[in-house]
Amino acid sequence: MKLLCAGNTLGEGQSRSFSLEGRKLLAVRRNNRALVYLNSCPHLGIPLEWQPERFLDASGSLIQCATHGALFLIDSGECVSGPCAGKRLPRIDCREDGTGIWVRL
Repeated sequence: MKLLCAGNTLGEGQSRSFSLEGRKLLAVRRNNRALVYLNSCPHLGIPLEWQPERFLDASGSLIQCATHGALFLIDSGECVSGPCAGKRLPRIDCREDGTGIWVRL
């Protein structure tokens, strides 16, 4: 596994972008749990953020694609609204310990 970041880098309810081994990643912390996805919309294959480090909708409860407004569940990456409804963001296996958030690419 590869170290993505220190755990305190990703606060509760926050989202961040990372680049690791040439891959663009999106990390979100929800209910004190880190979740990591490829930062790539399943519809167009483009990055999701609408501003740097901004992946969540106005309510902070869904991941939103800046290009066409598709909405994804944070816990599963499933698209629940938009042109890629029913598809999922590719999830990256991760774990967290006292050192930080680790991912398996």
